[in-house]
Amino acid sequence: MTTAAVPNFRQDAQVIGLVGLAHGVSHFFHLILAPLFPWLKEAFSLSYAELGLLMTVFFVVSGVGQALAGFVVDRVGARNVLFAGVGLLGVSALVLSQASNYPMLLAGSMLAGLGNSVFHPSDYTLLNKRVSTARLGHAFSMHGITGNLGWAAAPVFLTGIAGFAGWHVALMAAACVPFALLLLLFVYRDVLRTDDIKPTASKHAEAPGGHVLDFMRLPAVWMCFAFFLITAMALGGIQSFSSPSLRALYGMSLASATAGYTAYMLASAAGMIWGGFLAAKTSRHERTIAFAFTASGLFAVVIAAGVVPPMMAVVLMGAVGFGAGIAGPSRDLLIRAASPKNATGRVYGVVYSGLDIGLSMAPLLFGALMDANHPAWVFIGIGIFQCMAIVTAVGVGTNTARTAVKTSLAA
Repeated sequence: MTTAAVPNFRQDAQVIGLVGLAHGVSHFFHLILAPLFPWLKEAFSLSYAELGLLMTVFFVVSGVGQALAGFVVDRVGARNVLFAGVGLLGVSALVLSQASNYPMLLAGSMLAGLGNSVFHPSDYTLLNKRVSTARLGHAFSMHGITGNLGWAAAPVFLTGIAGFAGWHVALMAAACVPFALLLLLFVYRDVLRTDDIKPTASKHAEAPGGHVLDFMRLPAVWMCFAFFLITAMALGGIQSFSSPSLRALYGMSLASATAGYTAYMLASAAGMIWGGFLAAKTSRHERTIAFAFTASGLFAVVIAAGVVPPMMAVVLMGAVGFGAGIAGPSRDLLIRAASPKNATGRVYGVVYSGLDIGLSMAPLLFGALMDANHPAWVFIGIGIFQCMAIVTAVGVGTNTARTAVKTSLAA
């Protein structure tokens, strides 16, 4: 086995583009059912609780599967696992399109969650192994941006088609998206090879021993898990109840409240671009995260106070998203630095399962606050979770820096 040549710009761009497309499709499938709830509710006479359960099942299966998928990635390779996940998304959409009862919807949602579970361990393993170190910050920022674009595209795509052709056709059309991606990935399969690359010596944390589960003894891994769980709670609050909370606090129209969420998503994407440049210039990524989340959390509390005009609240939603976006690339590099050698897939799988767990829990918490007629606490909670995330990020960064010093002294 020979060491691969230093990746050139063209190879980096191809890997970043292909992995980014895959990530966008995975986020597209996060919302494969939610935009179609009005049609599904009428077609199957479902309650809102039954509709919500479809989303919970998706994220629970994805969270459990993600933790396990990391082990499979490290064993059989990221490319093969990514292919399987993309294929499962296509199959899940076909199953959902043919659903004639609620159990079939549940089965399709579970399949979609299983397919979604492979993307973070596969994507980050491919980026870490196939993209040059100097461009990793930009790679992670583009990875986050494509995810946001997937979230933005799904409602437009699905409701647009369902509006004139019905939900069955919308889901069949959605199935074409991952199958088209799978064909593209297969054509460029050599770009995504990782079996010919030797693990490079790096500043990554060393696993305490030689067992496959030894990485789980590293405190930094569980601090990263906690970081993702906490930030996902904030994100889940934004996604689920920012619009109804804005309407309750400011008397906004539905269109204006939706504009607030759109401002958050667009500003988050812009923040990720800037965050990529910031991440490339420093090794203390926890500091960038701390500054970004502090600002973002404060803006959320200002929104909760209801002391600004409605249009300024929409602008502040963008500011909250911009701060969260800036933190994204630094977050991913922070995890990379905390990952033991040869355990990238396992670490990202376990850590990112916290994202799915948080997204499955957040609607329950923030929904209860809305039911209790406390819309301001939606944004207060978002701010609190973002500030809590700072503590875990600083803990990860400090632990990783201390480990690097010990390793260099031992050498």
